[in-house]
Amino acid sequence: MTIINFYFVPYFLLALEWLLILFVFLIVAIIKTVKISKSDENLTKSKKIQYGLITVLFILTLYPHPVNKVLEKIDWYIFYSKRIEIVQMINNRQLNPNVNWSKDLCELPFEFPVISNGGNDIVINRIDSTDRITVTFWVFRNFFNSPSTKFVYSNDSYEIVRIQNKVKHDPSNNWEIEQNWYRTYGD
Repeated sequence: MTIINFYFVPYFLLALEWLLILFVFLIVAIIKTVKISKSDENLTKSKKIQYGLITVLFILTLYPHPVNKVLEKIDWYIFYSKRIEIVQMINNRQLNPNVNWSKDLCELPFEFPVISNGGNDIVINRIDSTDRITVTFWVFRNFFNSPSTKFVYSNDSYEIVRIQNKVKHDPSNNWEIEQNWYRTYGD
């Protein structure tokens, strides 16, 4: 389910899904706890496993970050070459912003797999006079004003300095992956 959420569920539905799952696990955990406390018999091994599994799922629903970090790293390595291909297409002006209501947003064609989560959109910032670009791929596109996680490619020295300042101030959420590639969190 986490993989499906990571790639296919629209970002604004994730909060509702999370609340529903959290509610279900909480109710099941309460019911199991009441049944165990009322039970006169000793806990069998299968009941202990069931109770432990529900508790672990409830905790992972509350704190999904370790699972998301692993998926993020896997996503980076699997789709690295596709992201490089997209950046080259942008440099060659084969891919440009293509959404009416935004001068920077580009919906990727269907020939690409889900490279940017939350709709397969990317943000292209281009400085025409210098051919410097910054391309943003969403790793996790949050809803409303909540911060999002992104992979950012930039050959724009001003943008690189801005991102490196972000890395300096919050290295646990922002870091350089390799030259010109960054993982950022927030705005």
